[in-house]
Amino acid sequence: MSASNSDSDWAPSALKVLVAGGFGVGKTTFITATSEIPPLRTEELLTTASVGTDDLAGIAAKTTTTVALDFGRITIDRDSVLYLFGAPGQDRFWFLWDELSHGALGAVVLVDTRRLPDCFAAVDFFESRGMRFLVAVNEFDGAYRHDPREVREALSLPPAAPIVTCDARDRRSATTVLVTLVRHLLAAPSPTHANSASTEVGDRA
Repeated sequence: MSASNSDSDWAPSALKVLVAGGFGVGKTTFITATSEIPPLRTEELLTTASVGTDDLAGIAAKTTTTVALDFGRITIDRDSVLYLFGAPGQDRFWFLWDELSHGALGAVVLVDTRRLPDCFAAVDFFESRGMRFLVAVNEFDGAYRHDPREVREALSLPPAAPIVTCDARDRRSATTVLVTLVRHLLAAPSPTHANSASTEVGDRA
């Protein structure tokens, strides 16, 4: 190696992954559990102004919400660093998704089986842009445990989209989701992304 190519000139490859899903599904918790650095969070307190806008059915104890993004980092090895971007779940912040997805290799769609329809918009978003993703069922305490095959059928997921279960609070469990996604992305060439498309989120019936 020449002097001009010394370690001082070396920089790891940056790999960008989105974490998406419905409101209150555990995206901030997932990124907090996996990030090796204190995560950047843009949470604000829920106020009376959100009444009638943010559906708290099944998550009545939730007191904060992400209003822009969450950000975390995981060093895979000397040559690769994974950057995690959490997308806000509320309908009124979907306009941010196009910007957040730009340059992303793939995505994790977190699912709460108590509010399964809330993840349809995320699935539609990534399918319409040809971006590879997996579905991770966040197993909340007290929630009914569905077989992944039942969830796949309910979401009409294509066979190529992996589906796994996890506990977003647990570092090992959440990290396993990311490992599964990276393996999925490496298994075949990535399709052409259509991130510039203006397809609306939430078309799934």
